Parts: sequence; structure tokens; C-alpha cells
Amino acid sequence: MGEFLSTASKAATATTFAVWFLIGAALVFFMQCGFAMVETGFTRAKNAGNIIMKNLMDFCIGTVVFMLLGFSLMMSQNYIFGVIGVPNLQIFSDFSQFNFSSFVFNLVFCATAATIVSGAMAERTKFSAYVIYSGIISLVIYPVEAGWVWNPQGWLLNLGYVDFAGSTAIHMVGGIMSFIGAAILGPRIGKYVVDVKTGRKTSRAIPGHSLTLGALGVFILWFGWYGFNGAAATSVEQLGSVFLTTTIAPAVATVVTMAFTWIKDGKPDVSMCLNASLAGLVAITAPCANVDALGATVIGAVSGILIVVAIEFIDKVLHVDDPVGAISVHGINGIWGGLAVGLFATDSAPNSSVVGLFYGGGLHQLGIQALGVFFIAAWTAVTSLVLFRVIKSVNGLRAAPEHEIEGLDISEHGLPSAYADFMITIPTIDFGSAAPAVPAAVAPEVAVPVENNAYPGAAITNVSIVTNQNKFSKLQDALEKLGITGLTISNVYGYGMQKGHQQSYRGVPIETKLLPKIKVDIVICKIPTDLLVKTVKEALYTGNIGDGKIFISDVKNVIKVRTGEEGFSALQDE
Repeated sequence: MGEFLSTASKAATATTFAVWFLIGAALVFFMQCGFAMVETGFTRAKNAGNIIMKNLMDFCIGTVVFMLLGFSLMMSQNYIFGVIGVPNLQIFSDFSQFNFSSFVFNLVFCATAATIVSGAMAERTKFSAYVIYSGIISLVIYPVEAGWVWNPQGWLLNLGYVDFAGSTAIHMVGGIMSFIGAAILGPRIGKYVVDVKTGRKTSRAIPGHSLTLGALGVFILWFGWYGFNGAAATSVEQLGSVFLTTTIAPAVATVVTMAFTWIKDGKPDVSMCLNASLAGLVAITAPCANVDALGATVIGAVSGILIVVAIEFIDKVLHVDDPVGAISVHGINGIWGGLAVGLFATDSAPNSSVVGLFYGGGLHQLGIQALGVFFIAAWTAVTSLVLFRVIKSVNGLRAAPEHEIEGLDISEHGLPSAYADFMITIPTIDFGSAAPAVPAAVAPEVAVPVENNAYPGAAITNVSIVTNQNKFSKLQDALEKLGITGLTISNVYGYGMQKGHQQSYRGVPIETKLLPKIKVDIVICKIPTDLLVKTVKEALYTGNIGDGKIFISDVKNVIKVRTGEEGFSALQDE
């Protein structure tokens, strides 16, 4: 009876993990939404539809080509010299022989590798070029190197190389392709300027249009990463350990980046901290099942420093334009994650038999990890270099300058804007029976008795006040106490001689920033101008930049349309 229960328990456990395997795959699929939100938020609104379309097609195109060849190439049972996979081609006639769970699971990982590249090449890539390179990634580039790592006959796997969930096989590959693609493509228009005096090229900040979307994407990705790292776990203990390390590393990375940017720049950088969460997740992906909590902490801490240094180096020194930080998040931290196995792996982790340098394992595992990182990186660099060069020569890689300036939404997809509120609309007039009745006009003297204009020739003055938005309430209260209730208020953008406080975005100074202001226009006749100016100054003064300015000008006349009154009388509401 005990043997029967034991067998039944094992069967139930196997079934549970099979179900979790597919749930994990679904979580990884949901990460496509996270990538779409991060890339959209970190780029400009005029390209939002283009970014969303790319992330959608990454998975859809990837599914087609991975089904036709990619999966067979990756999981082939025939390997020449254990290096290059030669597929047992699976065609539609024998599609039933596929391991359905394995196909879906590997497909969602493949799509992740492809979608990384679109972010680094965002805002200036032709959509047709994107379709080509996205398909080739899922068709050949990813399947071959992933087969080295995860195919039972893969030469790196049999050598002892460990990449549990894809720091190198997925993220490093996407990061390296991002670097090569962005370098060949060139920077966005206006990203780098050359100082005519020194001849030095300097980077200009191009902030993304919505950190809110970027943050949403990061949270979605972090949530999906529990499936990304944990879906292949073979025991409850190992799954718990993976969840632990997958939580610790990104959290520590984000805290370290917050402190680092706070010390370095004087303020904690929001976008860098978002990138840091992803960097910590990427770095822990390879060693997540082979390290303990302490190892995950150190891996995350290094990622927190590495992400800031790498983003600024690639931008300011190498002058490779990466709008979302994909090269640093996935490429640099993918390499770090692969090497971290050789440093922090411990056999005290559940189901782990690998021991790294800092846990008494010597240099053996670190050497294997370095070898694997080198060959995967070399394969990716060579194939992507050829791929992007061929696309550039045959199809063209970059969108036309005028299309880039107006935004790829309209030029590539015929979409005026991905945001309905920003779209220019022409109001239509309904002349049908449902149209509201318009009151008949009456003579002004019948509607409102009109007296002779009082105070003819009285001076009329327009006072315009431009100040910070947060000062409006105090200003309004002061004006009401003075007896002024008629205001015209506008939201405006601009800057004075100081061009606002010096700010930075992702470590790059924002040279000229249009600051949000309010403009308050008041036309007075009865209230003395000097008294109004004194009241405004008392309400706005702090002694700091941004208190605002007051502009005074003469008004020739004022006419009240409803009554026909002019001058002083037109300004009165009695």
C-alpha cells in the first residue's frame, strides 16, 4: 500500500510540474506585454504605435519561423561534431511527433530574444527591415546557440556549461545583436552634436514620453520572470530557491542604483532604477538555481553599479544610441550572469552540483562559463553583423530622415497617433432635427439696459503674469482679495535666460528644457496698476529662479460683445 501511495504521489508531483511548466510558459509570453510597455514608455509618443506593432510581430513572426525550422534546428538529434545543429526537419505531415509542451516553452523564450533588439533600434528603423531581422533571429541565430546550451546533445551542455534560464543564451544574445544593430543603424537625429570649438561629440538627452508606461512594463516583466526562471524547476525546493534568488537580485540591484545615482548626480534617477530592476533579473537568470541568497545579493549589487556605468559608457563614450538601455540591461548583465555561475554557484542550492570559485570550486567552472560566453557571443556577433549588413545593402535598414522626424507611426503605419487625445480631429456639425435650438438674437438694449459709457478715456492696462504652476493657488487668493475675479489662464511652456535648472536624463544633461508654466492675463482699469503689481510680487516671491515675470502693456479699447459697452464700462460686471 505504501509503495502504491508513493508511486501515486510521484505521478501527482510529475503532473503538477508539467502544469507549472506550461503556466511558466504563459508567464514568459506575458512578458511580451512588459517589453512593449518599457520600450513604448522610454521612447517618444510619435513612435508608440510602431513599438507596439514590433513587439506584437516579434511573437507572431517568431511562431511561424520557429515552427517551420527553428525548433527542429534547436532540438535536433543530429549534431555535426557537437557544434552545429543539423535538423531532423519536422513538417506539417508529422507535426504530431512534436513535444507540444517543449515547443511552446522554447517558443516563448525565442520570442524574448528577438524582442530585445527592437528597443535598442527604436525610433529610426524601417518596419520592413525589422520584419526581416526578427524572423532570422527566430529562424536560425537563436535556435543554433540555444541548442548548444539546452539540447541534450548540445556541446556546451555536455561540457558542463550552466545557463539555467538564459542570461547568455537569450539576454546576452539579444544585447549583442542590439549593439551591432544600433551601431550600424546610427543614432537618432539630434542625439549627438559636435562642438564646433573642440570638435568633440557630446550626447543629448531624448527623454521617453511616459515613465509610467515604463514602470508598468518593468513590473509586468518582473512578474513574468518568475515563470522565466522557475518554469524549468524539477522540485518544489528548487522552485522555492529560484523564486528567492529571482526576488533578491533585482531588488538589491535597484537599491544600489538608487544610492549610486543619488550620490553621483545628487538625485535618484527613476529611469535608471527601472533599468536596474531588469538588469538584476537578467544577471540572476543563469545562476538562479545554483546560488544562495548571499550570492544573489552580490550578483544584484554588481548589476546595480554595472547598469549605470554601462549605459553612460555606451552612450557618452562609444556614442551608440540605445533609447531603452537594452544593450546594457541584457547584453552586459547577460555576460555578468553567465560568469556569475562560475563565481557563486554552490552545491548547497537544491538540485545543484556545481561549485563556483568563491565557494571552493576553483577556476574550473568559471573557465567553462567564460568559454561558453565567448562562443555564444562570437556566434551572435558574426551572424548579426552579416545579417544587418545584408539588410542595409538590399532592403535598407534606416527610415528616411523626414519619416523619423514626423514619427514612424504615421510614416510606417498610417497612424496619426497611438494616443487618441493627441489626434487632430475636425468637429462635425449635425444639421438634423436633433440639433439644439439657437436662441434668437435680441437687441442689446432689450437684453441688458445699456447706460452711457462711464469714465471715457480711462486708462486700460493688460497685466500678464508668467510663473510656476504650483504658485497659482496662492496668486488666485491674493487677486480675489484685491477684488479681481476676471482672469484668463493658459498653460504654456518656456524658459528664461537660465533655461531652467540643469537636469539630466539617464546621466546625460538636458541642455534646454521647455518648462511647464501658467500665464495669467488680467485687464484692469479701476484698480491701480502699482497696487496689482505689488500684490502679485508678494504672492509669488521666494527669491528663487522660477518666481516668474510680470508684463505690463496698454490696451487701446475693450468692447463687451453682449452689450456693446466699451472701455471702463466693458470691464464691469454690475
